[in-house]
Amino acid sequence: MKVAVLAPVAWRTPPRHYGPWEQISSNIAEGLVKLGIDVTLFATGDSITAGKLDAVCATGYEEDRSQDAKVLECLHISNLMEKAAGFDIIHNNFDFLPLSYSGLINTPVITTIHGFSSQKIIPVYKKYNHIGHYVSISNSDRSPHLDYLGTVYNGLDTRDFEFYEQPGDYLLYFGRIHPDKGTAEAIEIAQKSKRKLLIAGIIQDGNYYRERVEPYLSGQIQYIGHAGPDKRKELLGNAAALLHPISFNEPFGMSVAEAMLCGTPVIAFNKGSMPELIKHAQTGFLVNNVDEAVEAVGRLAELNRIDCCNWASSQFSADKMVADYLKLYEKILGK
Repeated sequence: MKVAVLAPVAWRTPPRHYGPWEQISSNIAEGLVKLGIDVTLFATGDSITAGKLDAVCATGYEEDRSQDAKVLECLHISNLMEKAAGFDIIHNNFDFLPLSYSGLINTPVITTIHGFSSQKIIPVYKKYNHIGHYVSISNSDRSPHLDYLGTVYNGLDTRDFEFYEQPGDYLLYFGRIHPDKGTAEAIEIAQKSKRKLLIAGIIQDGNYYRERVEPYLSGQIQYIGHAGPDKRKELLGNAAALLHPISFNEPFGMSVAEAMLCGTPVIAFNKGSMPELIKHAQTGFLVNNVDEAVEAVGRLAELNRIDCCNWASSQFSADKMVADYLKLYEKILGK
């Protein structure tokens, strides 16, 4: 079987810090290579893979802003599609634009829908319902207008994480600094529970950071910038809990799975995929507001950290994800 894995070209695959779609593209490609499958990763030229790499740009447009994002995306996607005949299956991790080529090639395209940026993109997916093979990353993140082949949870390389039995006393916010992710609510939870909070992540909304985060930074509330892979493991593992007070229906939530892999429970607002990721009162707490989150902080001692690690390892490993995708590939090719 020859598989083409199409990653985005915003960041390197795998990313140096932020880039969840790039990370999953990498995990899929490397997992398939481990199984002896012939894989070509279509990504930025500085990407790292044990398979073959095909690139039209040296670096991603978020890492070199002199590039035009749309131009790069068109060159990148067309590069793969013009070579489609050389593959048995194309695994698209790059949203809806590659679908516009799918009716022009004979190679089947399986598309992982990593969430919907807007309902306005649904018509593109609907147009290709009859030939598309769509996979959701959680059962909650599905459109009633689309036909799905299955749900495959995002999988992480469990070797990148380690179990921390004895955490520190701080709470952690880990993610984009953006209203959707609830940075301000995390600060409020920490203040009300009188706990130290570390904030790690890229600033995606500058005004929000200046107005809702920066004024509250102190000895108790600290912003430590974005965290790369090495720092991430230590930050997550030593946290008493990860705070995830999202204000949108998150399709998955990588940091939630990452925290639990380290044994760290998660206190999350009960939206989107959170009930699928977190076992309430076992691997964390599903809450509805800041006050309930504060109450949950007081109940952390009730949880066993090894339960968090075991649950995440069984559900959100790269090995499981790749095995699940391989079954779908075989189902498509067997038709």
